[in-house]
Formats: sequence, structure tokens, C-alpha cells
Amino acid sequence: TFKGPIQNRNKPLLFYFNIMKCASPMVLLEFQCPTTQMCVEKCPDKFMTLVKAYSNKNDFDYYKNFCQEGVTNTMVSGLCPAMLIPSTAFTRRCFPALGQKGGVITVGNNSKFDDGTGNMRDAKDLVDGVKNATVVIEARQVVMKIFEDYTRSWYWILIGLVIATLTSLLFIVLLRFLAAIMVWIMIVLVILVIGYGIFHCYMEYAALKEAPGANVTLQDLGFQTDFAVYLQIQQTWLAFMIILAIVEVIIILLLIFLRKRILISIALIKEASRAVGHIMSSLFYPLFTFLLLTIVIAYWAVTAVFLSTSNEAVYKVFNESVCDYSRTNCDPANYSSSDMKKQCPDSQCLFAFYGGETLYHKYLIGLQFYNVFLFFWCANFVTALGQMTLAGAFASYYWAFVKPDDMPTCPLFSSLGRSLRYHTGTLAFGSLILSIIQIIRVLLEYLDHKLKVAQNKFAKFLLCCLKCCFWCLEKFVKFLNRNAYIMVAIYGKNFCTSARDAFFLLMRNMIRVAVLDKVTDFLLFLGKLLIVGLVGVFAFFFFSGRVKAFENTAPSLHYYWVPILTVVVGSYFIAHGFFSVYAMCVDTLFLCFLEDLERNDGSPERPYLMPESLRKILNKKNKSQPAQ
Repeated sequence: TFKGPIQNRNKPLLFYFNIMKCASPMVLLEFQCPTTQMCVEKCPDKFMTLVKAYSNKNDFDYYKNFCQEGVTNTMVSGLCPAMLIPSTAFTRRCFPALGQKGGVITVGNNSKFDDGTGNMRDAKDLVDGVKNATVVIEARQVVMKIFEDYTRSWYWILIGLVIATLTSLLFIVLLRFLAAIMVWIMIVLVILVIGYGIFHCYMEYAALKEAPGANVTLQDLGFQTDFAVYLQIQQTWLAFMIILAIVEVIIILLLIFLRKRILISIALIKEASRAVGHIMSSLFYPLFTFLLLTIVIAYWAVTAVFLSTSNEAVYKVFNESVCDYSRTNCDPANYSSSDMKKQCPDSQCLFAFYGGETLYHKYLIGLQFYNVFLFFWCANFVTALGQMTLAGAFASYYWAFVKPDDMPTCPLFSSLGRSLRYHTGTLAFGSLILSIIQIIRVLLEYLDHKLKVAQNKFAKFLLCCLKCCFWCLEKFVKFLNRNAYIMVAIYGKNFCTSARDAFFLLMRNMIRVAVLDKVTDFLLFLGKLLIVGLVGVFAFFFFSGRVKAFENTAPSLHYYWVPILTVVVGSYFIAHGFFSVYAMCVDTLFLCFLEDLERNDGSPERPYLMPESLRKILNKKNKSQPAQ
């Protein structure tokens, strides 16, 4: 049913004033053809130009069917297309009636046409515009199909995310009691899940061996908006199989070379499990961080939209002959009766750009960068607050002589209170340093975008080097800040002192940091991979209808990969949220463990506070108090 304006109810077709303007590459990025478009009752079926039609009443009456409302015999400039060419209706749009005669592209059985300015153009000049317009239509159709898939499967997507949440919680609870077994089960299951992925890809590859057309290469196929086409090609499954096989080999080799360090990592994970068990509220702290980040993102988005929409449409005078008012601002509403129009009869008042020429508009891009900078600063502050809060809670667990009796009553809330009361400046300073580096990276990307047209290879090389350097610097500062916040949570010193102490402590134990801490991070990453893999496999069998038990339950979809991909990405973020608490706990305990080794010697006056399992692996003992 037609849902457009009433005046267009009997005009079901979309007509392009100049389809050749759709040939611009920007059309594929903006999904909008930069030419006037209007609804018409039927497509044009003859060649005609505005100049010729204007001199013949009958022709002009026909021509007005393709002009905007308000056109008169005295006012046609800008309201009518410069030309009409024979067109056919396709997907409710008027496209040139292209054909081929003797290997030459034709339009309306002619190889050339008048473009309305007196120039004869080849019919092939219309091809790129038609192609781009068709891609835009197909892209919009794909977006609509994806939207329909979400409306049909959102309920099942939520169930999948709930399953991912429960699986993550169950995994962490089991780690507390069965850390060693769970780690080894996790390693084996990850290898098996990836192994099954390789097997499945091979079976699909083998099944398509005899299928007609399945041996087409991805390069020959090109880009297709219907992504299901790629799954009917052998090369797609071969690529998936090779990628999974490489990942499988890398994981197995890492496990072989790091097998001795895994034992120490398991002991560290066991202790982290006990710490999380004593501070269960820490598992739900990421929800508080997520809430604060949502507020920050919302404020940034509202401000950015306000700044973007504060621009005004600027119209300027355009003319073909000499005119004193050329490129000056004008008002299209009353331009036809203005002095400028009288002095320059062939001029037009046309849209130039969105913006303005006031002082505010000139510095609008600077305000946008400032808004982005504030977003980075606030977001980094919220993240830093979460890191310091968790570090303070887990540090109070490690340094408690008798656990959990010597711990504060509410370690998480106590740590949050200390962070806000005593260390707000530290958090702001650390996040400021990181934000400055991030905004410099944004500026470099902006410059790179502006200089893409330039062919200066030295400038491109310099920008590439700068982007690489600042990327590395950002990673280093994030690592240093994280450990500095842990030291602040332990000792309560300022940011610079804590960052220095953390850096030199890690440098003195470089081997342990490079191996032990990273092995633990790798094991936690495997845990996330396992949860995502299990939920992803379940989602695949459910939404693809491969299991007969789910055939009648699963929703009918255009692209079954849409909910699968959504569930997989959502599961990763959920698992990452839970395991980020675990990772912070491990990093805090690891730093406390290094401090414990340097500050204490196992004597009665300075006993080790690390758990007995770690002392056994490191051959460290606490000496008994001599009898009096």
C-alpha cells in the first residue's frame, strides 16, 4: 500500500533528473544520489531537451510531467531536468532503457544522446550512474531484510545472550572450586571446538565439490549483497578452514612451549578465584561502569548532534557570464525579484554547502574536536575508576594476614569510596595523559583523510610512521596506567610516584611479567573464546535449521547469519565483562605477589603473604617463630 504524500499517490515511480551524477564514488558511501529526485506517474519514453521543449507548447506540456511543482512558462530554471531519455521502470525507479547493438551500448536504440547543454554524449556514460543507483537500491534492500530478521529473531537473540551470561557466571563459579581441572578442560574444549570448525568447513568444502558453479573464485564473484551466495562457493569454506587450522596450530604450539608456566598461572587463577569468591559483588561492578559509560556516550552524542545540526544551508549566486555578485550569499525565496537577479539575468541562487560564515561556524570543527577530547577524557576516567576500585578491593584481600577476617566489611564499596575521596586527581591526571594521545591519533586520522587526494609519498610515509608510533604509545600508556592505579590502590601515593614504582617493579621482574602474566591472560582469553564458541555453535545449529528438533521453532529469516553474528559478538562482550574483573584481579594479585617477594623474606618478622600453593611452586617457605 502507498504510504507517501497524498499528492504522490498516483505517482509510484522515482525519476532522477540526471542519472549520470550517480556515477560519483561518494554515492556508494553516502547511499544517496546527488541529483534531484521526484515521483512521477510514468517514465519518459522519448528523447527531449528542455531547450527544445520550451519552444513547443505540446512538448513542454509533456515535459512538465517531469518537472517540480511550481514550474511555469516563465520559471523553469532548476525546476526541470535538462534532458529526458527513454527509460524503463525497474524496482519502482526510472532507469535509462539501455541496450546493446553490434557490441555498442545504446539508449533508446541510439548510441548517443543530447545532455541538454548541446553536447552529444555516448550512451555508455549512463552505465556507471545506473550501476551505482542499483547498488544503493540493493544495499537499502539488504538493510531492510536485516531489520526484518532482527524483528523476527530479537527474542531468541536475547535468550542467546542470557545463555552467554549464565555460562560465564557458571564458568567463574566453577573456576573457584575446580581451577586446575577447569583450565585444562577449557584448553581441551577450545582445541576441540576449533577442530570441529575445521571438520565442518572440510565437509562443506567436500559437499560442494560436484556442485555446478561452486568452483568460482571469490575474485571472479566480486561483491554480492546477498551474502548467502558466498557460502555456495568452495573457496569460501577453504579460506575458513585454513584460518581455523592456523589458529589451531598457534594455540597448540603456545601450549607446548608454555606448559611449565601454566602451572604457576593455574595457582594464580586459583587465588584469583578465591578473591572473587570473597568479593562476589565485583562480578557486577562492570554494570556500574557500563552505566557511567552510557551516560558519557549519550552526553557526547547529544553534544555532537547539536553541533552538527547548528549549521545552516548556505546559498550562493552561480552564473555562466560575468557577474559582480558571483559566489556571494543569496536567499532563494526572493532571489527572482532581487537586484542581483536583475543585474545578472542568467544567474541562479543554488545551494552551496551546510555551514555558516560567523565566528561560531568557523570554529565549529574545533568545537567538535574539543567534544571528542572531552569524551575520551570522561570515558578514560570512568574506566580508570573501575580499575582502581577493583584493584583496591583485591589488594585488601591479598594483604590480609588472615583471610577473610582481616578484610574490610565491604571491600568493593570501601575501595570505591577511597578512590573517589582521595584519588580523583590521580584518576583525572592519568586519563588526561591517555586522552591527549588519543586525540592526537584522531587528528592524524583526520589529516590522513584530508591528504588522501595528495600524491606526496613522503607526507603519506610520515603520517603512517606517526600513526604507528602513537598507536604503540597509547598501548604502553594504557599498560602503565593500569599498573599505576594498582600501586595507588595499594600504597595511596600520587600518580607519578606510583607509575614510576610500578614500572621499575615490572622491569625488575621482566621475565615473570613477559611469561607468567601473559600466560594467565592467554588462559583467560581461551575462556572467553570457549564461551563464545559454545554459544556460537548453539546459535548456528538453531538459526540455520540444521537440527530437525529446531526446524519448527527457529524463525524464518532472510540471512540466518544476522542473529548468529549478533549473539556471537554480544557473547564476547558479556564474557569480556566478566573476565575483565578476573583479569584485573589477576593483575592486582600478580603485582602484590611481586611486591611480596621483594618486601618479605619469609622470616617471622616479614612473612610471605602469598598463598601456600604459590609458595610451593616457587620453593618459598615462611620460617616458624622460635620457641621462647
